[in-house]
Formats: sequence, structure tokens, C-alpha cells
Amino acid sequence: MYRPIGPGFFKQPVLELAPALLGQYIVHETPEGLAAARIVETEAYHGPEDRAAHSFNNRRTKRTEVMFADPGRIYTYQMHTHTLMNVVAGEEGTPHAVLIRGAEPVEGLELMQDRRGWHLKIPDLTNGPGKLSKALGVTMESYGGVWYEEPLFIAPGPGLAGELKAGPRVGIQNTGEAVHYPWRFFEEGNPFVSKYR
Repeated sequence: MYRPIGPGFFKQPVLELAPALLGQYIVHETPEGLAAARIVETEAYHGPEDRAAHSFNNRRTKRTEVMFADPGRIYTYQMHTHTLMNVVAGEEGTPHAVLIRGAEPVEGLELMQDRRGWHLKIPDLTNGPGKLSKALGVTMESYGGVWYEEPLFIAPGPGLAGELKAGPRVGIQNTGEAVHYPWRFFEEGNPFVSKYR
């Protein structure tokens, strides 16, 4: 049985919350059933000072508004046809967030295969942020919710099964020096970590 983690967990600075999310469960209860996965990869986005962040220079738009809210909010956004899930971090008014990039299925695998396709290898179901959202049945409807209440929530997990590693983030070309910041955190050797290109 999964229970939401307390709201205090999300009050950490973004560069502490991003690795702290590794090994926790992400859980989504839907009419089709429950799906849960253990988080194995995240990326931190350091708000106003981070050229790769949507909120760089305190950019405040309809899309980024939730990043300025209290920590623990759900920030979803659309990229191409994919929904990507983020956890708002830090103090209210400080638009920092953590992207959940990859997770290892622990419950509801057949449901994830229904959503993503039975032809896929198991790691390809959830080894990327858009893939993970689709496997869990997460849409833009979750925008502005909180990660510490059902139906979409973070639950305490068993922690890391492998070594914690850090490296550059993925897919953020044309962001100057931010390209090189080692703000992607992942469990070394886990097949559900997205492919770094």
C-alpha cells in the first residue's frame, strides 16, 4: 500500500531534492488501475539563474506560474506530444523544479504496456520523461496539483539500489554554460535511466 510522502519533504533546495527523489515511488491511481514506479533519474532546474529553466530570469507565464507556488506542486508541460512531470522545489516565489526523467516499474506493468505498447522492451516503457508520463497515464490535467495527495503522488520508497551518479542534463542545447551543469542525477547501471545522447 502506497501512502503520499509528507509535504515537508519538498521544502528542500532543488539541488538536494533532485537526488532525494531517487529511490522514491511515483504512483498514479486511475480508473483503469494503479501504476507505480521507483524513480531512478531526475534533473534539477535552478530557476532564474539557470538558462535551461523555463523560469530563467524569473520568466512568469501561464505555463510557468505554478513554479512560483509552494513546494510540492505538480508542474506538467507539453513537449511535442508528450507530457513531462516536474516537482516544484524550494521556497514559494523561487521558481525551481525537478524533472522526473526515468523510473522502474514496480506495479501495474500490464497497464503500462497497454498504454505504451506491448511490442516495447520493458525498459523502453519508462526510460524517458515523456514515456514515463504516458505509462503512468499522466496528462496536463495534473498541472497545479500537489505531489503529496492522491491520485498522483510521490510515496516513500526503498531508496537507491545502485550508486548515485551526476552528469549534464539532456536535450538543453543553446543554453550557454548551463549545458554543462552536472544537475542530472541517476542510479548508475539502471536500465530505466534514459539514454544519454
